[in-house]
Amino acid sequence: MAITPEEIYIPVDDGVGLHTWIYRPSGSPARAPVISMAHGFAGLKYYGLDGYAQRFAAAGFAVVVHDHRGFGHSGGLPRRDIDPWRQVHDWRRVISHITTLDGIDPDRIGLWGTSYAGGHCLVLGATDRRIKAVVSQIPTISGYEQSLRRVPAGQRAAMAAVLAADDRAQLDGEPATQPLNSLDPGTLAVYHSQEIEDFSQRFPTPEGIEDDQRVTLRSTLKAQMYDPGVWVPRVTPTPLLMIVAERDVITPHEFAETAFVTAGEPKKLVRFDGGHFDAYSRNLDETSGAALDWFLTHV
Repeated sequence: MAITPEEIYIPVDDGVGLHTWIYRPSGSPARAPVISMAHGFAGLKYYGLDGYAQRFAAAGFAVVVHDHRGFGHSGGLPRRDIDPWRQVHDWRRVISHITTLDGIDPDRIGLWGTSYAGGHCLVLGATDRRIKAVVSQIPTISGYEQSLRRVPAGQRAAMAAVLAADDRAQLDGEPATQPLNSLDPGTLAVYHSQEIEDFSQRFPTPEGIEDDQRVTLRSTLKAQMYDPGVWVPRVTPTPLLMIVAERDVITPHEFAETAFVTAGEPKKLVRFDGGHFDAYSRNLDETSGAALDWFLTHV
């Protein structure tokens, strides 16, 4: 039977609260181990995370899943602005809040992140020893290297000029926005991907939640400056599981596999035969099962 999560707001700073689901395991143990989860770039917890949370909770874990500031029901302005370091900061506050919850064992915390948040897991795993195990799924490793693949060489100078103009414009106003995805290659957008279009159809946004499928333009600049893979060697001695998709063109698996070599023990690499978004659907049993095994062993 599916578990219906509690809904709370976790305070971070600046009066901002993050909308959060809390899944309590069956039987309500006095002090359950807990897994903290978050989605990736512009992702909401409604986009496939319940499937993971249900599996983890059924195995005896409490599960805490939050949306990043500026997204979904979470607070924060400007809306749909993606600042990776702000998200890392907020997630650390979420972990602190978890340690105060009734029925949670504050000494058994696992961290699970996917895509952009898979990168955040590497930073947090390297810097927060309250975390007892890390699962980094299809992670962002180098925003810089990914941008080189996403933006053709002949368009990079023009893109840099657009980002610089946006930065100047912010002296007098709010940051400009851009589509998250467009199938028109001539439209300025973060992605031009049929995979993303298909994913949005598979996991539509529930009614009552803003979803204009736009993000701030400066989110692109911040992404280009974000290289969480450099933190991989520092995650040890915290156990690290990295799950990668062999046909991933969003966060290319070869970046993750190269970074994984630099990790210390204990560590494990799991590959699945699929694309980036197959993790949440076609390969859900495989990816969630690998993560669950890791948490059962180390948390």
